[in-house]
Amino acid sequence: KKVSVKTIPSLNEIASGKATVSDIQDINIEELLERKEVPPNQELLAKCVYRKKILVTGAGGSIGSEICRQILKSDPESIVLFEHSEHNLYQINAELSRICLRSNIKTEIIPILGSIINKDTLEETIKNFRIDTIYHAAAYKHVNLIENNVKEGIRNNIFGTYNVALAAYDLNIQNFILISSDKAVHPTSIMGATKRIAEIIIQGLSNKKDSGLKYASAIKFTVVRFGNVLASSGSVIPLFQRQISSGGPMTITHPKATRYFMTTSEASQLVIQAGSLGESGNIFALNMGKPISILSLAKKMIYLSGHVLKTDEATSNDSTIEIQYTGLQRGEKIHEELFTGENTINT
Repeated sequence: KKVSVKTIPSLNEIASGKATVSDIQDINIEELLERKEVPPNQELLAKCVYRKKILVTGAGGSIGSEICRQILKSDPESIVLFEHSEHNLYQINAELSRICLRSNIKTEIIPILGSIINKDTLEETIKNFRIDTIYHAAAYKHVNLIENNVKEGIRNNIFGTYNVALAAYDLNIQNFILISSDKAVHPTSIMGATKRIAEIIIQGLSNKKDSGLKYASAIKFTVVRFGNVLASSGSVIPLFQRQISSGGPMTITHPKATRYFMTTSEASQLVIQAGSLGESGNIFALNMGKPISILSLAKKMIYLSGHVLKTDEATSNDSTIEIQYTGLQRGEKIHEELFTGENTINT
């Protein structure tokens, strides 16, 4: 008989009051990465953060908010949350403020409601709070949406990135880290193309001699690429979970589709560590092992939820979930890449 797999808290957690027996959870999808999580180097995590004044753009998003949580562990002097969504800004500000209060953390949390399209607001924020390090996570990232909203995708991902990077350059801050995407490699979508252009902007500014600017800034620019982040707003995992809970069908674009996956904590820790490595203009990517088959992932989620795949072998007593193929949408690839060539170096 097919059964649903769930986890319960340990006896220590129950005895200490951190959890109760009723805290039964669905199995953590991170356990299905088919590889071990990449542990962070604590020294690298702290180098650009400890006692620094940090600005995170897109601070209320999936990656931006997790970067803020990870940064908070390394005792920064302040974290400026730069976010254009009032709701997201409210949530991350409230969460980080609670953590500081509960754990007696002295880091100042500063919420700024603003758009990266507005260069004046960016410059004013960087000046007023004397920012040392910027983590630029603000971007539109949904391939299909950007295919249908090209102007906004270009305005936000390209010109917004240029605004943040140029403001950081002009004000001579210490570190600038751009969060990019594997979709920037040989892009087939507008979103991927905007992220590649954003990378080129950063590399252009880091090449001080050829930048065309009047002077050479001491800022260190870094680009970080990664694949799909489990449980992020744009990931296929939450979609699959919703489809399973509603009885299916589960939708997959192509039976041979594969993607690189990483956890939210891995992604954010990579971003923070990358700012401490290499030279200005370097592009970093996490070694995420082999790409994972989306079909294989869907099947595992079906079985772990106590269902079976709707096939000829399923019996009338089985709770079945059907998989349907929708076809690749405009701009989507069957397989993603992390680098344009073989010129890579292990860090």
